[in-house]
Amino acid sequence: MTLPSQQRVSVVIPARNEEVNIARVVWSLANQVGLKEILVVDDQSTDRTAEILTALKLEIPLLRILRVESLPEGWLGKTYAVVKGAGAATGDWLLFTDADTVHLDGSLAELLQRAEDGHADLLSLSPGQETLTWWEKSVIPFVFVKLASLFRFEEVSDPRFPAAAANGQYILVRREIYERSGGHEAVKSAILEDVELARRIKSLGGKLVFLPGAQWVRTRMYQSFGEMWQGWTKNLYLLYGGNDFKMLASVASLWLLDVLPELAFVVLCFWVAIARAGAEIMLMAVSLFILALARQWDYGRALARLGFDATLANYQPIGAALLGALMLGSLRAHRASGSIQWKGRHYATKGKG
Repeated sequence: MTLPSQQRVSVVIPARNEEVNIARVVWSLANQVGLKEILVVDDQSTDRTAEILTALKLEIPLLRILRVESLPEGWLGKTYAVVKGAGAATGDWLLFTDADTVHLDGSLAELLQRAEDGHADLLSLSPGQETLTWWEKSVIPFVFVKLASLFRFEEVSDPRFPAAAANGQYILVRREIYERSGGHEAVKSAILEDVELARRIKSLGGKLVFLPGAQWVRTRMYQSFGEMWQGWTKNLYLLYGGNDFKMLASVASLWLLDVLPELAFVVLCFWVAIARAGAEIMLMAVSLFILALARQWDYGRALARLGFDATLANYQPIGAALLGALMLGSLRAHRASGSIQWKGRHYATKGKG
Protein backbone atom coordinates (compact mmCIF):
# COMPACT_ATOMS: atom_id res chain seq x y z
CA MET A 1 0.00 0.00 0.00
CA THR A 2 1.27 3.48 -0.86
CA LEU A 3 1.79 5.54 2.29
CA PRO A 4 0.29 9.02 2.49
CA SER A 5 3.58 10.29 3.94
CA GLN A 6 4.91 10.37 0.39
CA GLN A 7 4.50 13.75 -1.27
CA ARG A 8 1.57 12.98 -3.52
CA VAL A 9 -0.95 15.81 -3.20
CA SER A 10 -1.02 19.07 -5.14
CA VAL A 11 -3.24 21.65 -3.46
CA VAL A 12 -5.00 24.19 -5.69
CA ILE A 13 -6.44 27.35 -4.13
CA PRO A 14 -8.30 29.93 -6.25
CA ALA A 15 -7.98 33.37 -4.68
CA ARG A 16 -9.80 36.55 -5.67
CA ASN A 17 -9.40 39.43 -3.23
CA GLU A 18 -8.56 37.15 -0.30
CA GLU A 19 -6.21 39.35 1.73
CA VAL A 20 -8.14 38.49 4.90
CA ASN A 21 -7.82 34.72 4.46
CA ILE A 22 -4.92 33.77 2.22
CA ALA A 23 -2.09 33.61 4.75
CA ARG A 24 -4.16 31.54 7.17
CA VAL A 25 -5.04 28.84 4.63
CA VAL A 26 -1.52 28.60 3.19
CA TRP A 27 0.08 28.25 6.62
CA SER A 28 -2.50 25.62 7.64
CA LEU A 29 -1.40 23.53 4.65
CA ALA A 30 2.34 24.21 4.66
CA ASN A 31 3.32 21.43 7.07
CA GLN A 32 0.74 18.81 6.13
CA VAL A 33 2.16 15.32 5.58
CA GLY A 34 1.66 14.09 2.01
CA LEU A 35 1.83 17.58 0.50
CA LYS A 36 3.75 17.97 -2.75
CA GLU A 37 2.98 21.61 -3.58
CA ILE A 38 0.56 24.45 -2.93
CA LEU A 39 -0.61 26.30 -6.02
CA VAL A 40 -2.45 29.56 -5.34
CA VAL A 41 -4.10 31.06 -8.41
CA ASP A 42 -4.51 34.80 -7.99
CA ASP A 43 -7.68 35.60 -9.92
CA GLN A 44 -7.15 39.27 -10.79
CA SER A 45 -7.14 40.40 -7.17
CA THR A 46 -7.20 44.14 -6.59
CA ASP A 47 -6.42 44.03 -2.85
CA ARG A 48 -3.22 42.91 -1.07
CA THR A 49 -3.55 39.22 -2.00
CA ALA A 50 -0.60 39.26 -4.42
CA GLU A 51 1.62 41.14 -1.97
CA ILE A 52 0.85 38.69 0.83
CA LEU A 53 1.52 35.70 -1.42
CA THR A 54 4.88 37.12 -2.48
CA ALA A 55 5.92 37.41 1.16
CA LEU A 56 4.68 33.90 1.95
CA LYS A 57 6.70 32.46 -0.95
CA LEU A 58 9.91 33.51 0.84
CA GLU A 59 8.98 31.34 3.84
CA ILE A 60 7.17 28.41 2.20
CA PRO A 61 9.20 26.75 -0.58
CA LEU A 62 6.31 24.51 -1.66
CA LEU A 63 4.16 27.53 -2.52
CA ARG A 64 3.72 28.33 -6.20
CA ILE A 65 1.87 31.45 -7.34
CA LEU A 66 -0.05 31.61 -10.61
CA ARG A 67 -1.98 34.58 -11.92
CA VAL A 68 -5.06 34.96 -14.09
CA GLU A 69 -4.62 37.91 -16.43
CA SER A 70 -8.06 37.77 -18.07
CA LEU A 71 -11.20 35.65 -17.90
CA PRO A 72 -12.09 33.94 -21.20
CA GLU A 73 -15.66 34.12 -22.41
CA GLY A 74 -17.88 31.28 -21.20
CA TRP A 75 -15.95 30.66 -17.99
CA LEU A 76 -16.72 31.43 -14.39
CA GLY A 77 -13.85 32.96 -12.44
CA LYS A 78 -13.41 30.09 -10.01
CA THR A 79 -13.51 27.31 -12.60
CA TYR A 80 -10.94 29.06 -14.78
CA ALA A 81 -8.64 29.62 -11.82
CA VAL A 82 -8.76 25.99 -10.66
CA VAL A 83 -8.23 24.68 -14.21
CA LYS A 84 -5.14 26.86 -14.44
CA GLY A 85 -3.93 25.45 -11.13
CA ALA A 86 -4.73 21.85 -12.02
CA GLY A 87 -2.88 22.21 -15.32
CA ALA A 88 0.28 23.23 -13.49
CA ALA A 89 -0.02 20.63 -10.71
CA THR A 90 2.27 17.58 -10.63
CA GLY A 91 0.71 15.41 -7.90
CA ASP A 92 -1.25 12.21 -8.53
CA TRP A 93 -3.92 13.52 -6.14
CA LEU A 94 -5.40 17.02 -6.41
CA LEU A 95 -6.88 18.85 -3.45
CA PHE A 96 -9.13 21.76 -4.41
CA THR A 97 -9.80 24.01 -1.45
CA ASP A 98 -10.97 27.57 -0.88
CA ALA A 99 -9.05 30.47 0.58
CA ASP A 100 -11.42 30.72 3.53
CA THR A 101 -10.57 27.24 4.86
CA VAL A 102 -8.26 26.23 7.70
CA HIS A 103 -6.84 22.70 7.56
CA LEU A 104 -6.24 21.18 10.97
CA ASP A 105 -2.92 19.47 11.74
CA GLY A 106 -2.65 15.97 10.26
CA SER A 107 -5.86 16.28 8.25
CA LEU A 108 -4.34 15.73 4.81
CA ALA A 109 -2.50 12.52 5.73
CA GLU A 110 -5.54 11.12 7.52
CA LEU A 111 -7.94 11.88 4.69
CA LEU A 112 -5.57 10.67 1.99
CA GLN A 113 -5.19 7.42 3.90
CA ARG A 114 -8.95 7.17 4.22
CA ALA A 115 -9.41 7.74 0.50
CA GLU A 116 -6.77 5.13 -0.35
CA ASP A 117 -8.11 2.53 2.06
CA GLY A 118 -11.67 3.08 0.86
CA HIS A 119 -10.69 3.05 -2.83
CA ALA A 120 -12.29 6.48 -3.21
CA ASP A 121 -11.84 8.47 -6.39
CA LEU A 122 -13.16 11.69 -4.88
CA LEU A 123 -13.36 12.54 -1.20
CA SER A 124 -15.14 15.71 -0.16
CA LEU A 125 -15.97 17.31 3.18
CA SER A 126 -18.59 19.64 4.48
CA PRO A 127 -16.22 21.70 6.68
CA GLY A 128 -16.94 22.87 10.17
CA GLN A 129 -18.29 26.41 10.18
CA GLU A 130 -16.98 29.30 12.27
CA THR A 131 -19.95 31.47 13.25
CA LEU A 132 -18.91 34.68 14.99
CA THR A 133 -21.86 37.04 14.52
CA TRP A 134 -25.59 36.72 15.21
CA TRP A 135 -26.42 36.43 11.52
CA GLU A 136 -23.87 33.65 11.01
CA LYS A 137 -25.14 31.79 14.08
CA SER A 138 -28.70 32.13 12.77
CA VAL A 139 -28.33 31.29 9.08
CA ILE A 140 -25.19 29.21 8.44
CA PRO A 141 -26.13 26.23 10.67
CA PHE A 142 -29.67 26.18 9.26
CA VAL A 143 -28.35 26.10 5.70
CA PHE A 144 -26.08 23.15 6.41
CA VAL A 145 -28.82 21.20 8.17
CA LYS A 146 -30.98 21.72 5.06
CA LEU A 147 -28.15 20.68 2.76
CA ALA A 148 -27.56 17.52 4.78
CA SER A 149 -31.17 16.54 4.09
CA LEU A 150 -30.87 17.35 0.37
CA PHE A 151 -27.52 15.58 -0.09
CA ARG A 152 -27.32 12.75 2.43
CA PHE A 153 -23.74 11.75 3.16
CA GLU A 154 -24.58 8.03 3.18
CA GLU A 155 -26.36 8.13 -0.19
CA VAL A 156 -23.68 10.23 -1.91
CA SER A 157 -21.03 7.79 -0.67
CA ASP A 158 -23.00 4.71 -1.74
CA PRO A 159 -22.49 3.58 -5.38
CA ARG A 160 -26.01 2.10 -5.35
CA PHE A 161 -27.56 5.57 -5.11
CA PRO A 162 -27.46 8.13 -7.95
CA ALA A 163 -27.03 11.03 -5.50
CA ALA A 164 -23.80 12.94 -6.06
CA ALA A 165 -22.42 15.97 -4.27
CA ALA A 166 -19.20 17.63 -3.20
CA ASN A 167 -18.25 20.80 -1.37
CA GLY A 168 -15.74 22.97 -3.23
CA GLN A 169 -14.11 23.96 0.05
CA TYR A 170 -12.54 20.48 0.16
CA ILE A 171 -12.32 18.13 -2.83
CA LEU A 172 -9.55 15.51 -2.83
CA VAL A 173 -9.61 13.71 -6.18
CA ARG A 174 -7.41 11.27 -8.07
CA ARG A 175 -5.80 13.04 -11.00
CA GLU A 176 -6.55 10.15 -13.39
CA ILE A 177 -10.32 10.24 -12.99
CA TYR A 178 -10.35 14.04 -12.69
CA GLU A 179 -8.77 14.30 -16.13
CA ARG A 180 -10.94 11.51 -17.54
CA SER A 181 -14.08 13.34 -16.39
CA GLY A 182 -13.01 16.51 -18.16
CA GLY A 183 -12.22 18.19 -14.86
CA HIS A 184 -13.37 21.72 -14.20
CA GLU A 185 -13.15 22.56 -17.88
CA ALA A 186 -16.18 20.31 -18.42
CA VAL A 187 -18.14 22.38 -15.87
CA LYS A 188 -16.61 25.76 -16.69
CA SER A 189 -19.92 27.65 -16.72
CA ALA A 190 -21.53 25.83 -13.76
CA ILE A 191 -22.17 27.96 -10.69
CA LEU A 192 -22.23 24.76 -8.59
CA GLU A 193 -19.09 23.41 -10.19
CA ASP A 194 -18.35 21.17 -7.20
CA VAL A 195 -21.64 19.27 -7.41
CA GLU A 196 -21.42 18.98 -11.20
CA LEU A 197 -17.88 17.61 -11.02
CA ALA A 198 -18.99 14.99 -8.48
CA ARG A 199 -21.89 13.98 -10.74
CA ARG A 200 -19.59 13.51 -13.71
CA ILE A 201 -17.14 11.40 -11.72
CA LYS A 202 -19.88 9.22 -10.21
CA SER A 203 -21.45 8.74 -13.65
CA LEU A 204 -18.10 7.31 -14.81
CA GLY A 205 -18.24 4.73 -12.04
CA GLY A 206 -15.96 6.66 -9.70
CA LYS A 207 -16.47 6.18 -5.99
CA LEU A 208 -17.41 9.25 -3.96
CA VAL A 209 -16.88 9.69 -0.23
CA PHE A 210 -18.72 12.65 1.30
CA LEU A 211 -18.30 13.37 5.01
CA PRO A 212 -19.07 15.95 7.69
CA GLY A 213 -15.64 17.45 8.17
CA ALA A 214 -15.51 19.63 11.28
CA GLN A 215 -12.74 17.47 12.76
CA TRP A 216 -10.44 18.13 9.78
CA VAL A 217 -11.29 21.47 8.19
CA ARG A 218 -12.95 24.66 9.37
CA THR A 219 -14.05 27.78 7.54
CA ARG A 220 -15.64 31.14 7.99
CA MET A 221 -17.44 31.54 4.70
CA TYR A 222 -18.50 35.18 4.82
CA GLN A 223 -17.14 38.34 6.40
CA SER A 224 -20.33 40.42 6.14
CA PHE A 225 -24.09 39.99 5.99
CA GLY A 226 -24.15 41.35 2.43
CA GLU A 227 -21.51 38.87 1.29
CA MET A 228 -23.49 36.04 2.87
CA TRP A 229 -26.66 37.21 1.16
CA GLN A 230 -24.91 37.27 -2.24
CA GLY A 231 -23.30 33.88 -1.70
CA TRP A 232 -26.43 31.97 -0.76
CA THR A 233 -28.53 33.85 -3.34
CA LYS A 234 -26.09 32.49 -5.89
CA ASN A 235 -26.27 28.90 -4.69
CA LEU A 236 -29.54 28.00 -2.97
CA TYR A 237 -31.76 27.79 -6.05
CA LEU A 238 -29.28 25.46 -7.73
CA LEU A 239 -28.82 23.36 -4.60
CA TYR A 240 -32.56 22.72 -4.77
CA GLY A 241 -32.08 21.49 -8.32
CA GLY A 242 -33.78 24.53 -9.84
CA ASN A 243 -37.09 23.12 -8.59
CA ASP A 244 -39.42 26.07 -7.89
CA PHE A 245 -42.07 23.98 -6.13
CA LYS A 246 -39.56 22.21 -3.88
CA MET A 247 -38.01 25.51 -2.90
CA LEU A 248 -41.33 27.24 -2.17
CA ALA A 249 -42.46 24.22 -0.16
CA SER A 250 -39.29 24.46 1.90
CA VAL A 251 -39.89 28.17 2.54
CA ALA A 252 -43.46 27.43 3.62
CA SER A 253 -42.23 24.67 5.94
CA LEU A 254 -39.64 26.95 7.53
CA TRP A 255 -42.05 29.77 8.20
CA LEU A 256 -45.00 27.63 9.27
CA LEU A 257 -43.12 25.20 11.52
CA ASP A 258 -40.12 27.16 12.77
CA VAL A 259 -41.23 30.79 12.82
CA LEU A 260 -45.01 30.94 13.20
CA PRO A 261 -45.37 28.82 16.39
CA GLU A 262 -42.90 30.93 18.36
CA LEU A 263 -44.36 34.16 17.03
CA ALA A 264 -47.88 33.00 17.88
CA PHE A 265 -46.71 31.92 21.35
CA VAL A 266 -45.36 35.41 22.06
CA VAL A 267 -48.60 37.02 20.84
CA LEU A 268 -50.75 34.71 22.94
CA CYS A 269 -48.60 35.29 26.04
CA PHE A 270 -49.02 39.03 25.53
CA TRP A 271 -52.77 38.52 25.16
CA VAL A 272 -52.92 36.45 28.35
CA ALA A 273 -50.92 39.10 30.21
CA ILE A 274 -52.99 42.13 29.23
CA ALA A 275 -56.44 40.69 28.57
CA ARG A 276 -56.64 37.94 31.21
CA ALA A 277 -57.59 35.48 28.47
CA GLY A 278 -59.39 32.25 29.25
CA ALA A 279 -58.15 28.71 29.62
CA GLU A 280 -58.46 27.98 25.90
CA ILE A 281 -55.98 30.70 24.98
CA MET A 282 -53.58 29.59 27.71
CA LEU A 283 -53.82 25.99 26.43
CA MET A 284 -53.03 27.17 22.90
CA ALA A 285 -50.01 29.06 24.20
CA VAL A 286 -48.72 26.02 26.10
CA SER A 287 -49.24 23.81 23.03
CA LEU A 288 -47.30 26.20 20.81
CA PHE A 289 -44.53 26.39 23.40
CA ILE A 290 -44.23 22.59 23.44
CA LEU A 291 -44.20 22.48 19.62
CA ALA A 292 -41.47 25.12 19.49
CA LEU A 293 -39.38 23.25 22.06
CA ALA A 294 -39.74 20.00 20.13
CA ARG A 295 -38.63 21.65 16.88
CA GLN A 296 -35.70 23.29 18.64
CA TRP A 297 -34.63 20.02 20.23
CA ASP A 298 -34.76 18.22 16.88
CA TYR A 299 -32.78 21.05 15.25
CA GLY A 300 -30.17 20.88 18.02
CA ARG A 301 -29.67 17.16 17.39
CA ALA A 302 -29.19 17.82 13.67
CA LEU A 303 -26.64 20.52 14.44
CA ALA A 304 -24.65 18.22 16.73
CA ARG A 305 -24.48 15.54 14.02
CA LEU A 306 -22.82 18.09 11.72
CA GLY A 307 -20.30 19.25 14.31
CA PHE A 308 -22.07 22.47 15.30
CA ASP A 309 -22.62 23.60 18.87
CA ALA A 310 -26.14 22.39 19.68
CA THR A 311 -26.86 25.61 21.60
CA LEU A 312 -27.05 27.39 18.22
CA ALA A 313 -30.57 25.95 18.10
CA ASN A 314 -31.52 28.99 20.20
CA TYR A 315 -31.24 31.03 16.99
CA GLN A 316 -33.72 28.79 15.19
CA PRO A 317 -36.67 31.21 14.68
CA ILE A 318 -34.62 34.07 13.26
CA GLY A 319 -32.51 31.62 11.25
CA ALA A 320 -35.60 30.07 9.70
CA ALA A 321 -37.04 33.49 8.88
CA LEU A 322 -33.81 34.66 7.22
CA LEU A 323 -33.24 31.39 5.36
CA GLY A 324 -36.74 31.57 3.92
CA ALA A 325 -36.05 35.12 2.74
CA LEU A 326 -32.73 34.00 1.24
CA MET A 327 -34.46 31.20 -0.65
CA LEU A 328 -36.98 33.63 -2.13
CA GLY A 329 -34.12 35.97 -3.03
CA SER A 330 -32.28 33.13 -4.77
CA LEU A 331 -35.45 32.09 -6.61
CA ARG A 332 -35.97 35.64 -7.80
CA ALA A 333 -32.35 36.04 -8.93
CA HIS A 334 -32.38 32.86 -10.98
CA ARG A 335 -35.93 32.96 -12.30
CA ALA A 336 -36.80 36.65 -12.61
CA SER A 337 -33.68 38.81 -12.84
CA GLY A 338 -31.65 36.21 -14.76
CA SER A 339 -28.42 37.37 -13.15
CA ILE A 340 -26.40 36.81 -10.00
CA GLN A 341 -23.37 38.68 -8.67
CA TRP A 342 -20.31 37.28 -6.93
CA LYS A 343 -16.84 38.68 -6.22
CA GLY A 344 -17.50 41.75 -8.36
CA ARG A 345 -18.59 39.77 -11.41
CA HIS A 346 -22.05 39.30 -12.88
CA TYR A 347 -23.12 35.92 -14.24
CA ALA A 348 -26.20 35.15 -16.31
CA THR A 349 -28.43 32.38 -14.98
CA LYS A 350 -30.30 29.81 -17.05
CA GLY A 351 -33.59 30.00 -15.23
CA LYS A 352 -35.02 33.28 -16.50
CA GLY A 353 -38.54 32.95 -17.83
